[in-house]
This record gives sequence, C-alpha cells and structure tokens, in this order.
Amino acid sequence: MNKNKLITACVLSGAILASFSVNAEEKTYLQGFSSKINQGFFNIGTGFIEIPKNIVNISHEQNIFVGLTWGTLRGVGHAVSRTLVGGAELLTSPIPTDDYISPPYVWERFSEDTRYFGLHYPGYWTHYGPLDHGK
Repeated sequence: MNKNKLITACVLSGAILASFSVNAEEKTYLQGFSSKINQGFFNIGTGFIEIPKNIVNISHEQNIFVGLTWGTLRGVGHAVSRTLVGGAELLTSPIPTDDYISPPYVWERFSEDTRYFGLHYPGYWTHYGPLDHGK
C-alpha cells in the first residue's frame, strides 16, 4: 500500500514540475520552487561531471598535461561545491532566492566555468561564455 502512495506522489509531483513554462519572463512562486527542487536534485546527482568538464576545458585552452593535473584538481573542487550547493538548493527551495550557481546545470554552457552566488573569480583559466558578455 505504501508503495502505491509513493508512486502516486512521484507521478503527481512530476506532472506538476513538467507543466510549467520554461520561457516565462517572471516566475511564480511555484515555478521558482520547482526550479530550485530540480536544480537541487540534478546538481547533487550530476556534480561529478564537473571533473571531466574541467579537464576538457583546461586541456582545450592550454594542453593535455595541464588539463589532466589542474583540470582534475579544479574539477574535484567544483564537483564537491556543486553537490553541496545542490543540497543547499533543496533545503532552501521554499524560500525564493536568486540562483546559487551559474550555469544552473552542469551540462548547460559546458565550456564555461562554474560560478557560485553570482561572483566572478579572477584566474588565468577562467572562461566566460557568450551569455556572460565577458564579465
């Protein structure tokens, strides 16, 4: 009996999350809530993808040796950070706030560096994409 309730709850919450318009200019409270829930789950589950992302990006900008060494170290740091930020997004999902991380998902704008809380940290291997306007 409990299994049926769990399946019903998952189906209903999936339907609610899928019913929102992605291109809306202003987010309603429920859209912001569902967006933070989605970002939290996906950032916890896919944070490890930051490791190959940083290896590829730094190897592309420098060379394979720098990519394998510095890219791995930087990727591990970003993987842990993205996972922790995903947990924070889940915990604070009822509270309307700005995005904690940019890009919000690891697979979006893959060639860009991950930034937290809207801050742009200076660094030699920092690359901002076309949506950042070079900031």
